[in-house]
Amino acid sequence: MSKKSGFKKFLLGAGIGAALGVMFAPKKGSETRKELKNKLDELLAKTKEIKVDEIKDNVEAKIFEIREKIEELDKETVLRTAKKKAKQIQEMTEELVNYIVEKGTPILEKTAESVKNKSIELTKEVLKKLENEKSA
Repeated sequence: MSKKSGFKKFLLGAGIGAALGVMFAPKKGSETRKELKNKLDELLAKTKEIKVDEIKDNVEAKIFEIREKIEELDKETVLRTAKKKAKQIQEMTEELVNYIVEKGTPILEKTAESVKNKSIELTKEVLKKLENEKSA
């Protein structure tokens, strides 16, 4: 893995973590988003001091992307994304069970079915929690 690729992954992870932190922080969302934008502005100012143009350009681009995502981020978006991911998990576990049944492996079938049921239970719990937070 190149340093450039690792740095991009770091920035992406930091952005996602920061965005999720904004949504679930104990402070009022608008206050937290404002603080995060201020921190991003601070990071941008420090980035402009960097002498290596390529790194500077990449960091600036990522900061602007993160700021855009923060502005787009709200509980509706998080809930929609969670629902989409929950559906994908359910489909994947169903495919796993079907594959095991198709291949005639009864030893694994019961366990795979249990995995599927637990994943459905878990995704329902997560979605319920997000929906409750949305209405709060």
